[in-house]
Amino acid sequence: MSKPAINFFLEDVKYNLKNKTLIRGWINDTIIAEGYQLEELSFILCSDEYLLAINQQYLNHDTYTDVITFDNSETLKMIEGDIFISIERIQENAKQFKGTVQHELCRVMIHGTLHLLGYKDKGKAAKTLMTQKEDEYLALWSAALTNSAI
Repeated sequence: MSKPAINFFLEDVKYNLKNKTLIRGWINDTIIAEGYQLEELSFILCSDEYLLAINQQYLNHDTYTDVITFDNSETLKMIEGDIFISIERIQENAKQFKGTVQHELCRVMIHGTLHLLGYKDKGKAAKTLMTQKEDEYLALWSAALTNSAI
């Protein structure tokens, strides 16, 4: 069996993703904490228009969004998927919520990962649980960042 991998790709945008090694460890730790194993996960950073085209083609939604997750897993409890993220939406959200682009990007990365782990965000109870899990794992991300700076 090959080594589990977390890959980062850029489609039609320029973006310098910092802390890739830390992000990989944090995402993998999240997957393990939820009782899953990582096979392969790709984060594809793209533009609004690129993600809109995916949304239209695969989900029949004609709206902008910040993230779309595709679960490619074929084995129970094994994570394999693609998470498409609009950098433009992330930048806009960061402004709107008065946060950093890095924090917002990590929030959306963990949101997509949580979808692969079986969490949903349709309906009030599901959305509340998803937000709690996002906050829980973002706290671990903040701790990892702090520890790496020491």
